[in-house]
Amino acid sequence: MQTIFLKDIFRCVLVVFACFLTLTSCQSTSSNESEDIFAIPHVVSQNPITVPQSPSQALQSFRLPKGYRLEVVASEPMIHEPVAIAWDGNGRMYVAQMETYMQTVDAQGQDEPMNSILLLEDTDNDGKMDKRSVFLDSLSAPRMLLCVGHELFVNETNTYNIYAYQDRDGDGQADQKRPVYENPKRAFGNIEHQRSGLDWNLDNWIYVTTDPVRFKYKDGTLIVDSLVSGSNGQWGLTHDDFGRLYFSRAASGMAATGFQINLAYGQLDLERSWDEDFAQVWPTVKTPDVNGGPKTLRPDSTIFGFTSVTGQSIFRGDRLPENMVGNYFVAEPVGRFIRRAYITDNDGKISLKNVYQQDEFITSTDMNFRPVNTYTGPDGNLYIVDMYRGIIQESTWAQPGSFLYDQILSKGLHKNIRHGRIYRLVYDGMSRGKTPNMLDAEVSQLVSYLDHPNGWWRDNAQKELIVRGDKSVISVLKEKAIGPDASSNLTGRLHALWTLEGLNMLDKEMLLSALKDKEVQILKAAIRMSEPWLEKSDAEVMTALEHLASHASRDVQSQLLLSLSRSDARVSKAIGQRILEKKPEDELLAGIKTSLKKTEDARHHGYKLVGLRPEARQSVIEGATIFKSLCASCHGPEGQGLPTNIAPPLISKFKLIENRDEVIKIMLHGLTGPVDGVTYLDQMPPMGANSDEWVASVLNYVRYDLCMRSFPQMNEGYLNWVIITPEQVKNIREKNPGRKAPWTWNELMGERAKPQQ
Repeated sequence: MQTIFLKDIFRCVLVVFACFLTLTSCQSTSSNESEDIFAIPHVVSQNPITVPQSPSQALQSFRLPKGYRLEVVASEPMIHEPVAIAWDGNGRMYVAQMETYMQTVDAQGQDEPMNSILLLEDTDNDGKMDKRSVFLDSLSAPRMLLCVGHELFVNETNTYNIYAYQDRDGDGQADQKRPVYENPKRAFGNIEHQRSGLDWNLDNWIYVTTDPVRFKYKDGTLIVDSLVSGSNGQWGLTHDDFGRLYFSRAASGMAATGFQINLAYGQLDLERSWDEDFAQVWPTVKTPDVNGGPKTLRPDSTIFGFTSVTGQSIFRGDRLPENMVGNYFVAEPVGRFIRRAYITDNDGKISLKNVYQQDEFITSTDMNFRPVNTYTGPDGNLYIVDMYRGIIQESTWAQPGSFLYDQILSKGLHKNIRHGRIYRLVYDGMSRGKTPNMLDAEVSQLVSYLDHPNGWWRDNAQKELIVRGDKSVISVLKEKAIGPDASSNLTGRLHALWTLEGLNMLDKEMLLSALKDKEVQILKAAIRMSEPWLEKSDAEVMTALEHLASHASRDVQSQLLLSLSRSDARVSKAIGQRILEKKPEDELLAGIKTSLKKTEDARHHGYKLVGLRPEARQSVIEGATIFKSLCASCHGPEGQGLPTNIAPPLISKFKLIENRDEVIKIMLHGLTGPVDGVTYLDQMPPMGANSDEWVASVLNYVRYDLCMRSFPQMNEGYLNWVIITPEQVKNIREKNPGRKAPWTWNELMGERAKPQQ
């Protein structure tokens, strides 16, 4: 959306009038955009300082719209290498530090258990942290944090285990540890491609990136649920007021994904979900330290698209201008900026648009600004976690001889380590909100917080009520959610309804009442909550849903399609078919139909797995997790390639079945240069640092999936034939000892790889 200059009054009137005519249900059209004028022009710094600056010096490098500024909440030596933060119910901040991350250009000691989680407190309420405790140490790069009551849930790199820690004697150090989820296997992938998240969503499911699972808190433990179509995203996960999840895929340059439907139903990324220029980025500093090399840079040496997009959040606070609420924020640590985007809800279809034309919300000319996470804080402001370091790419993408490796050494970026900052975004004239005290609050007070203007308070009040399990508030919650005098606060009603669901106190009478509500978002929530009754083919609930099939809102019809897919009853299928027949050309409804079909196909593929040998079956399952979290980011979720043209499609280019040895070589040593005559934005990095079993599992999933989609009637003997064994990978590895350079297409394929004339 273009910046409106005050002097152009006539144009301003026209824009306001146009916004009035096209008003939608989101904040994207409600703004006084004259506030968003930059005092400093957008000029790219060609000679940035590469040596670390003090926090006060670094603040001078930022460019923001007028009225906004950043405040330092914490910095070195108090913290270093921060990657994630979480607040407990009393507003105390936990900071996860990856202190072994890329301390040398070849990542020496990166897997050592020498990382920590800090507990920071602001004891004098001046907005800056002044008390530091090492809550946990000797960790293997902590990845995920979630405060649950008086406990902190933690997951570390290379493990799937999640443990709950508690400080019982109040000295700031954990003295109790217990498992809440255990899986003895070592997690797949390098440090950049393992999970993040632990996001307790409105629907009471706890979501993560990368792995095809979600969790629900029950009796002090996490109950796992498998996601048939896989998970989404890489580093960072957030949700909005209505429980939509927002992921991102750094490698493919997709700044926001997964928001159209809940991933429990499948994957759906619609075309035109982003404005046509959304993928273009506008740093104010040259960015040559990018693994894609010169072909990913503009003539002014800035990246032209997202490359390491990460740490997104929906701002849901109450201490920044109103037109910020509901906006999407995401960090780009390679580009050294923060993107701000409007979110538009067009009756169920979500789309994003950069707020600024050929510009970004926050940019820096400091080469060490490396934002990796953003959050809405308990004080109602936006928080930014900055690793503040030289290298931001794991060593797999910074091998000797690569463009990135040379840039790191020539600019001395490998020397810039052991720093870190946490910033708070503030606006002139707006004060910080008060510090919460939820861990000690009465349950009646927690219920009142469900109406709080800051989404952080609403989320944590709901979570705390569910963790306590106090049933004395049921009648109050019911009245707030669906009673005759129900609160007019929509978000408060939603939180009350989902709190009832989380306490297992939502009965059929309450559900049927909610299914008659006038609010679209209440109806959508009630439809989702009806799924346990749908699975039992409850006649009353089915009748109520059938009445909603003709509802005027496509948003309601979309949720009906999704939830009805959970039932095998004939009437469920008939209702869904009736909705689709009325709007056969509707993009969203057609997309949902396709997604549900793919999910069903994935289940069918899973059934076929029983025909594989046990070790082959396990290899395919593990490969699916790796592919969907790592490979799909560049090659597409089905190996079909991506519009960004970052990497070649797998199936049509590589002949995965016929060229077994060649694809093993590519996995082990990487691939560079044109493929079949086409040049792509990125090159395939070497994956040979992983085990033979890891390499085999990735290829086995892709080859198995190709067979199932191309030849669904394939017999068990052929399916077992396509399986690659670790021994075969080992054999290829041993035939190419000491190879460092990536393969070229012509080298691998000979005459067959010549471009067609």
